[in-house]
Amino acid sequence: MRRSFRGGKQQIQTAIKELKINERILAPEVMVIDENGQNIGVISKFEAVEIAKSKDLDLVEVSPLVDPPICKIMNYGSYKYQKEKQERKHKAKQKVSELKTIKVSSRISNHDLDLRVDQSVKFLTDGNKVRIELQLKGREHQHVDLAKEIINKIITRVKEKLAGKEMKVEQDIKKLGSKLSAIITL
Repeated sequence: MRRSFRGGKQQIQTAIKELKINERILAPEVMVIDENGQNIGVISKFEAVEIAKSKDLDLVEVSPLVDPPICKIMNYGSYKYQKEKQERKHKAKQKVSELKTIKVSSRISNHDLDLRVDQSVKFLTDGNKVRIELQLKGREHQHVDLAKEIINKIITRVKEKLAGKEMKVEQDIKKLGSKLSAIITL
């Protein structure tokens, strides 16, 4: 038996997000607040719409879940623009960090190791987290200690390159199947 998760909670959230304006308000009586923030009182929806139209403004249902619903007289276009502007501002301030993966092998040369360290430093300074991943193949499974040594070597070299900044090891070296991995971040 399958369970449907498309329930009433989503409908309530969309009702709150989408504001009804003017004739789209369904309630026959509404509590009205004018453009200055003064409470006019409970009046019929039609009277409230007429008051708003006489002032060249819109009647906006601000709180639909209360009985009677609370409506405010305002310029809906500028209100919507301000909300979108505020959302964009909050979105711009959010720091989005990705998890970048650096893959190495147990037989890596020093030059390739230096390249991986430089890549890790670049990713960390860009604000991302770095996963150092080492795949064990065949007989390499018997030398897990050498693989851990290589990952530790990368971590210490990255710390040296980021001398002024404090690097944290978010996840210590873990063995998952045939892979060893560790996660570092600034």
